[in-house]
Amino acid sequence: MTTLLRDEDLAAAFDHASRSYDALVAANPGYHAHLRRSVRRLGLPGRGEGLHVLDLGCGTGASTAAIRAVLPAADITAVDASAGMLARAAAKGWSDRVRFVLAPAEHLVEAGVDGPFDAVFAAYLFRNLSDPDAVLRTVRAVLRPGGRLAVHEYSLSGRPADRAVWTLVCRGIVQPAATLMGDGPLYRHLLHSVIQFDRAGRFADRIAEAGFDRVRALPLPGWQTGITHTFVASRGRDLR
Repeated sequence: MTTLLRDEDLAAAFDHASRSYDALVAANPGYHAHLRRSVRRLGLPGRGEGLHVLDLGCGTGASTAAIRAVLPAADITAVDASAGMLARAAAKGWSDRVRFVLAPAEHLVEAGVDGPFDAVFAAYLFRNLSDPDAVLRTVRAVLRPGGRLAVHEYSLSGRPADRAVWTLVCRGIVQPAATLMGDGPLYRHLLHSVIQFDRAGRFADRIAEAGFDRVRALPLPGWQTGITHTFVASRGRDLR
């Protein structure tokens, strides 16, 4: 089994890749439209007036832009562990309704990101975490009762064809382009982090085990069907 990048090593790899990250994801058909679809699946009302949304693992701001497009009146706190990625995101000219915070997902409360939030959106984050269960518990803690979670993540359905498509795209397209840009190790991590991560059904169970209600795994369209899912859930009220 290939050893994955974790914690400081992964943040450093993202720092290095931040300069070319937007160009690579722009080559992925449907990348930004899929993020917006996942934000809509939160099921939040109207334009987001009066709502506070946590964008956890915001990267260079693609997920932040998706939240802003769907919920233009919401207040957004965008968090990432990579200083390089966060700097790229913050430089894109946001309104004062967006706040950026440098912090690992494992240390939200210590960084002053303690909510309560009406919703948490996390894109392409959980497979990169050393302890996803602990972060799910933290996410639940910073959500208000009844708050919504949407996780937009590469999580294979379990069909052999989905793994084959993912491997072909990474080895045939993504890795050669990333290697030319000097970011081969990060995108080798990308390939194997998806293969080694929970299958969609298992990750949905993991979310439920962290105390969330109404958990659903929803596929995304196009070539990523069976590869990328939106996992939606709610924080139920604590029992007394």
